[in-house]
Amino acid sequence: MAQTITGTGALHDQAPGQAATVSAAAYASGGIDAGNFIETDIDEELFRFNSDDTPLMNLMLKAKRVKVNSPEVDHYMIDEPRSMVTLASTIEAQATQQTILPLSPGDQNLPRPFTTLLVKDVDGYDPTGQRLTVGQNLMLFVTGQDPATNCPIVRCVNGRKTNPEDEFSAFPRIPKGTKIIILANSLYETQKEVDPDLIVPQPTRIYLQKRGMNQVVSDYFDSQKKRIPFSKAILAEQAIANFKVRGNRTLWAGRAGKFKLNIPKMGFQYVYCTEGLRWQFKRELMHKGRWTVEDVIALAKMFFTGEDVPKSALLLAGKNLLEQIQCIDFSKHPEIQISTKTNALGWTVTNFHTVFGDIEIKREPTLDRLGWSNSGALIGENRLVHYMYSSEHSFSDRMESEEATRSGILIWDALALKGSCHIWIDGDGEHNGGGTALGIRLWSEPEAPVDTADGEVYYLTCDCPGISPKARSGQMWKIRKVENEESEEVDVWSLYTGDVEVG
Repeated sequence: MAQTITGTGALHDQAPGQAATVSAAAYASGGIDAGNFIETDIDEELFRFNSDDTPLMNLMLKAKRVKVNSPEVDHYMIDEPRSMVTLASTIEAQATQQTILPLSPGDQNLPRPFTTLLVKDVDGYDPTGQRLTVGQNLMLFVTGQDPATNCPIVRCVNGRKTNPEDEFSAFPRIPKGTKIIILANSLYETQKEVDPDLIVPQPTRIYLQKRGMNQVVSDYFDSQKKRIPFSKAILAEQAIANFKVRGNRTLWAGRAGKFKLNIPKMGFQYVYCTEGLRWQFKRELMHKGRWTVEDVIALAKMFFTGEDVPKSALLLAGKNLLEQIQCIDFSKHPEIQISTKTNALGWTVTNFHTVFGDIEIKREPTLDRLGWSNSGALIGENRLVHYMYSSEHSFSDRMESEEATRSGILIWDALALKGSCHIWIDGDGEHNGGGTALGIRLWSEPEAPVDTADGEVYYLTCDCPGISPKARSGQMWKIRKVENEESEEVDVWSLYTGDVEVG
């Protein structure tokens, strides 16, 4: 018996890359009764294309379409403008009217002249400048820019005064690492011109991948359709299903690439490979062990309370992640409502209602096939872009010198994320690293974590005095490995409020 190529389920029912001829069909059946097909009843539903097998592709088809004129696109994720800068070195207490605000090169141009700045964790003074107002932050005013360092020049708005009548106030000590929030500008009486905001988005190069599907049906095969237990329509449907399933895997896990091939009679031509969505995420939640209510709430908080706030949250989950979330004991949290509903895309989803927003959960079989059964993607549906170089179209041609017809589908497109709200949930320990994504770990113990790595960020689901007396539930803390005076490596923890890189 001829050995046929099997499918995912190890069934001997596939012969990839073969034309639909009587001989090829006999080969796929193991050579049984070649050329003499028996008309038997079959379950046509097995051949029906099920959209639930390719949720990401169907999500792409619902996304905003952008027609482009090149297979190479400069994609701008366009996050919300930066709201915070960090002090690069300490400003000692001084009685001067104004001073230079030391910032890193990436932050120097953000605070423009006439902008006001709120200094976190540094107290200001009352209007007389004589009494410290504990818990009420110091505010600075940008008067200009230092030509030597390119850093802003600032003065205190509510600092300490020698006399209540003084127009100017002195600077308190502002330690290195202090977070400074950018507020609105404040203009003088007759002013109408200010510096424009410095917004220079950094693009990411996206390649659009050309995908195609061909089907060859011989005239003899077509003439035997009354005796063959499947029609051309069923054959085409199965071929399209396979085409879409493989395309769905590419949308998740493909890696970007561009190279040339020497095509006979055509010369050199480029081949483009698109970047899968898995590698586009800028935030990753590193999760181990069982899921808890606190974990789900933390996930909803991270997704809905950033600077880029989406309208809805759709979690496409592997089977193990879906099982873990479904098995959470919510009996002690009646405020979290769980229901089944049909969403705007027509899918039946499990809806988790939290105070931050609703999370719709759907299984994504492709993640299981890619080995990511414990992982998932929390996506903002209105934050996807479908780039199209050519719309999907079909063709049907007679083959030269052959009694057969070639038909097929061609599509040239790519899927890309907008904004920084999206979160990849990594439950399989495959953090992509590479400095392209912020990895966040959940921590639910009062003691500080051990076996940590430099630069890791932890989201606290309980108070953690082991990290710091100020470490509270709901905060994110970052660890740095530094050497002390004895050349010993020590852990230094700091509250993390940094921005997510999206360019």
